[in-house]
Parts: sequence; C-alpha cells; structure tokens
Amino acid sequence: MSLVVDNIAELITNDPELGAGPLGIVTDASVVMDGGTVLSVGPAGAQAERRIDAGGRCVLPGFVDSHTHLVFAGDRSEEFTRRMAGEPYDGGGIQVTTNASREAGREALRSALARRLVEVHRAGTTTVEIKSGYGLSVDSEAELTSLAAEVSSESTFLGAHLIPGEYQGRADEYVDLVCGPMLEAVRGHVRWIDAFCETGAFDAGQSRAVLEAGRRAGLGLRLHANQLGHGPGVQLGVELGCASVDHCTYLSDDDIEALAASDTVATFLPATDFSTRQPYPNARRAIDAGVKVAIASNCNPGSSYTTSLSFCIALAVRDMHMTIDEALAAVTTGGAAALRRNDVGRISVGGPAHLTILDAPSRHHLAYRPGVPLIWRTLGADYRLPSADEKPTTEPE
Repeated sequence: MSLVVDNIAELITNDPELGAGPLGIVTDASVVMDGGTVLSVGPAGAQAERRIDAGGRCVLPGFVDSHTHLVFAGDRSEEFTRRMAGEPYDGGGIQVTTNASREAGREALRSALARRLVEVHRAGTTTVEIKSGYGLSVDSEAELTSLAAEVSSESTFLGAHLIPGEYQGRADEYVDLVCGPMLEAVRGHVRWIDAFCETGAFDAGQSRAVLEAGRRAGLGLRLHANQLGHGPGVQLGVELGCASVDHCTYLSDDDIEALAASDTVATFLPATDFSTRQPYPNARRAIDAGVKVAIASNCNPGSSYTTSLSFCIALAVRDMHMTIDEALAAVTTGGAAALRRNDVGRISVGGPAHLTILDAPSRHHLAYRPGVPLIWRTLGADYRLPSADEKPTTEPE
C-alpha cells in the first residue's frame, strides 16, 4: 500500500534538484512511497492509501552510520569510569571484550546484536556498517562476521583489531593468520576489510599486508587511522585507495593534502573523542581544504558506547567547528560516500524510502537541543530488524 508522509515543515532531501541549496530543502512538503521506494516528493497535500501526519515536523534522510562494532558481549563501564577519572585510553580493553565475546555463544551474541539494532533504528539510523574484531581467532571471527552478515550487507572483517593475548610477541604470525586462514573463513560473509593502524596495534607494514590480502580476496578497503597520535595510517589509506580512513583525530598538513586529492573519505568519530578524552579533530580545517568527510558513531563497548548520531552531530557542531548543515550531510551523504554508495543518505524519487522524522520543526534542533530524544519516527532500513518472535533477551554478561 502507498504511504504519504504529509504536512512536513522542512524536508531535507540532499538532492539539490528537488529543493533549495546543497541539502535540497523543501518546505511545506510531502513524500509518497510504496514498497520501500520513494514515488514522489512535492508540496503538502499529496494523496496515498495511508497517511502519516508529520504535524509540522522536520523530515531527513535516514542516517548512515558507516563505522560500528555492534557484535560483542560483555560490559566495560568500569573502564569508562576509570578513564573519566584520568586513566588514559590505549586500546588494551579490546582484549577484555574479545574474551567475553569468545565465551558468550552464538545465540547470546545474536540477541545482543538484535537489541542494539532496535536501538539503532530508534536513533534514526537506516543504514549501518558492522565490523567484527572481537573474536580474533579463525572460528570466532567467522562467527561474528556471519552474524553481522545476517542483518546487514555492510559487514566488515576486522581481524586486525588487536594482537590477541595468545599471540603476544608473535605479531607477524598473527598477521599471517589474519591474511590466510582467518580471511578465508570470513570472506563469504563480508564486503569490507579493515585494520587498526596504530601504536599498540598494527604498524603500517602489517596493516598494508592485511589490506592487500583483503583486496586480493575481492574485498573493499577501510582503515582505522591516526586515533591516538600522528602516524602513517592516513597516508597508507589514501595510497591503497581505501573508501574511508576513520578516526583522523590527528591530521598533519600532508595528511589533509593527501585526503583532499583523493576519493578517500575522512570519517570522524566524535563520540570516541568524547569517551576517551582525546582532542577533537578540527573538521573545519579539513573541509576548507576540500576533504570529503563523514561522521559515524563507532558504537563499541570500550570507547564509544552510543548509537546516537544526533549526539555526534551536536559534538561536531560544538567541538569540531562544523555547521549544522555540514554535520547533517556528514551523517547522510558523507556516510554513504564512506560506504561507496549513492542510493542511501538522500530522499530521491526512485530511491529507498528511508526517512527519519524529528520531533522538531527544523534540522537546527539536532545541535540546538543536545541530549534530547528528537527522533519521532524512523521509516525503512537497510538492515534486518528482529521480528516479533525474535524479541532480544538480556545482553550477555
């Protein structure tokens, strides 16, 4: 049955052919859809078999979260509390989550993932990338990637997240495992491969080996880079043609120049900088230089346990010197570009009917009212939400 969302005060389409400015803004608007596809965008008063009265609210494209770690077990709230008291973040807690995830069992992991996806949808996100990285063994990484693939086509193999305890002092042996048996076990489940190129994780040579192995296996490339300090990650990501380099907390002039001259998206993760007390990157500097940018949640149990891209928008506007329009583009078309997609992150005739309806009259409220639950309704999604008989159980300990 056709459905119209009518009486929209401000409609953000991200299609300049449909409305004003880069965001393609239409006022006093309606959107008609059927079968998950947008049929028309136009003035209020359009007709359809069913109707949602937006009541003068703002409607946006569904958010695109291009960096999450949603498949895991366990809790690291005490680690967060210690960090807020001054303990520095070094990434070592990844092993804690790895241990819990290995022990949890497939059904407990599936239930926890389903619960988080419900939360993701309530937060207005309709496209989500899901990484592995908390298994760090052949069997466990195969399990995590297969669970991610059950619900999302944007699944990523992150076996090179951390060197697990059983391989301490034998990093190159672990890289060989990632590039060989582990990659072979997961390749049927994933679209992307990723690595954590950082002091304490994997150096540039090891990260290169992982990404090049993934490319030979037919996977797209992504990279965690420059989170804890300046390093070679951004330059490596650009050289290899990664779709996205993520974190980018520390960017040199050379890094910005390389990004601006490439198709690689710089994906900022401001909730991570909030949760680790790292400095916020100066997105204004990158944008003014011509760098393509995205914002993602990095939802994970250790350094950014949030699914709220609204919160990330507020941080980007307040602390990363972005305008509200730039931040909104970064979680829609920017996230889509980071996934090398042009079908999501916009509302266009013939495109997917992925809409986020704010309980507010304009987009400005996303930064103007931080912390307020402004998502009134989310329509559509790229991922599979649990059905009524798959209600998530309590998250595993």
